[in-house]
Amino acid sequence: MTLADVGSADRFVDLAGLLESCEVDGFRADFLSWGHYQPEYWRNYWHSHSFHEVCLAYSGEGRFNNGSVRYDVGPGSVFLARPGDVHEIESSHSSPLGIAFWGFTFRPGSDERGWWSGLTRTDGPVMSTRTGALPALVTALAGEAAAPVSGYETALIALGSTLVMETARAFALDEDLAVEPVRRDRRPLVVEAMQRHLRDNLSRPITVRDVAAAAHLSERHAERLFTQQTGDSIMSTLRRLRLELAGQLLLDHTLSVTDVARACGYSDVRPFSTAFKRRYGRTPGDHRRTGGTEFL
Repeated sequence: MTLADVGSADRFVDLAGLLESCEVDGFRADFLSWGHYQPEYWRNYWHSHSFHEVCLAYSGEGRFNNGSVRYDVGPGSVFLARPGDVHEIESSHSSPLGIAFWGFTFRPGSDERGWWSGLTRTDGPVMSTRTGALPALVTALAGEAAAPVSGYETALIALGSTLVMETARAFALDEDLAVEPVRRDRRPLVVEAMQRHLRDNLSRPITVRDVAAAAHLSERHAERLFTQQTGDSIMSTLRRLRLELAGQLLLDHTLSVTDVARACGYSDVRPFSTAFKRRYGRTPGDHRRTGGTEFL
């Protein structure tokens, strides 16, 4: 999305009544105003709010006066009036200013600095060119307001939460944004993906190559990782899963032993019966007749 797309999002104001609040990192944000000033001469005279008001300029030129400081604004400018800030905005006559704006309350319950410090720090900047995803979010929100469809409430809350976060990021100090990402050990996740592939394809012919490809690994790497994490090889795990499934299916008397064998990846009853007896000490027929009680 570009700044030009923001100017075409003329239904942004229609978010009133559609998106009223959201949760952001455990903090509540209540939206109080939405809207556009189209690129024509306009001026909103000196005033203040009890909430945060944010403006994103998408065309033209103008000025933003905040207290005794004057700021020139143009496409890509993001400017902020915090609660209590006395401010005014005036468009240029020769190059009219177009903006989208949104207002919300935001009161974190912690003094710890983080991405939200740009909103809560009274001595922080009120002008930024760090638009980030703001143009895309404004456009997406306006699109949801223009033509709501099933799931729009969930979409609006997700987009609104991200809008608040991106707004705060635009005014936060770099050191307040810096975090050490929490990285999970991917190996268990990869092995889970391989195990899931096995369970999902028990009735089909499966090779180590197939399982490795599902995890985007070489066969050698996949086999080594799988054995390290589970203590068993891929193919022995496949055999175990097939026979465990067989033990359950045999209790369904609407299925023949041949049906069960095929559902568990065996093309013939004889190798299936041999594998089943080797594992459980009973034939599939004995298992069925005893109702699986040998497992007790």
